[in-house]
Amino acid sequence: MSASADDGKKVVQGFFEAVGEGRLEDLQQYMAADVVDHNKIIHGEADEPGAAFEGLREQAEALAPLTVQVDELLGEGDRVVARVTQRGVHSAAHPRMPEPTGRSFEIEAIWVFTLANGKITEIRAVSDRLGLFAQLGWPLPVAD
Repeated sequence: MSASADDGKKVVQGFFEAVGEGRLEDLQQYMAADVVDHNKIIHGEADEPGAAFEGLREQAEALAPLTVQVDELLGEGDRVVARVTQRGVHSAAHPRMPEPTGRSFEIEAIWVFTLANGKITEIRAVSDRLGLFAQLGWPLPVAD
């Protein structure tokens, strides 16, 4: 494995630790200012540079305590793939469901990160969104 892949895995591990520990102010150490997160179906943020910071903040606040357990990290070149288990409680308003349900969830997700200059520049993820919505008691999203 190349040094850049090992370095990328350390950045991604640090990112998940910051999210899981509620240290959102530290995300700028791991994410580029113009990072693009393509996961707006859950976060609801705009698919534009830098919006991921607000999307992650909304998630962490609405689903507190939110934890992310890194189950596996794979790195190659400028990409790192993480298989994680996410847990939390719908404890505050969320863009998808303003009234907290107080229900907890546990889902698996696969995150794909692109990195440049030691920071995350792009995020894509696939998760058990149906399981998330069902566990939290949220209505399923309707296609636009």
